[in-house]
Amino acid sequence: MTIRRLGGLAEETRTRSIISAFFDVYNTLGYGFLESVYIAALEFELSQRGHAVGREVSIRVIYKGREIAWQRVGMLVDNAVILEVKATPRLAPNSSRQLYNYLRATRLEVGLLLHFGPKPRFFRLFSRNNSPPPNQLLKTDNKNPVVIKLASKVLSDEFEPSV
Repeated sequence: MTIRRLGGLAEETRTRSIISAFFDVYNTLGYGFLESVYIAALEFELSQRGHAVGREVSIRVIYKGREIAWQRVGMLVDNAVILEVKATPRLAPNSSRQLYNYLRATRLEVGLLLHFGPKPRFFRLFSRNNSPPPNQLLKTDNKNPVVIKLASKVLSDEFEPSV
């Protein structure tokens, strides 16, 4: 199910740019590198396109008003889109669930699961959340944590374009 807002998909322009960067990295490197290589290349490519990229962003999870744990998000682009990168022959069944939980635990609405597998694939997850994102969401150290609250349900779009 595709979620559209007035003017298009949530974070449409941003996610198009991210997906384009994903395919540029895949087309340049191909399949077979470690996840860390793809992440470094993707971070470079997104930065070249003018995006603010945070890696291993620490967020604090709150349960019923109480801070209970830390969670690290693989990549955060422009304080608006969570990226989960995988470089495996096949995606594990829980891969999208991990991203789903990240979205549920933040005020963010859009996440992309980018699979650098034998065929490049991406999945777009959406979590309806009417709360505006905090101004200073991008934090990368444990001294200044991001406080997050649980959101609502998540919907997904899957795409397998040919490259």
